[in-house]
Amino acid sequence: MPKVRGAVVIDIEACKGCDLCVVACPFDVLKLDTQVNTKGYNPAIPFNHDACTGCKICALVCPDMCITVYQYKPEKV
Repeated sequence: MPKVRGAVVIDIEACKGCDLCVVACPFDVLKLDTQVNTKGYNPAIPFNHDACTGCKICALVCPDMCITVYQYKPEKV
């Protein structure tokens, strides 16, 4: 049975860079960007996509609800 994978999508314009999702992620999928968004915040960005399992912890701790997590099963090659 293939492992369930995840994909994190972050609304970088709504993100205030609070760092809660980065700290909460057990798989180190997220980090704060070095560039600022239009509001002057360093938003969280996914940088380690392959490690994401779609657990949705990042989305649950986000106070601004900027994170959407998708789960999928990779196709057999």
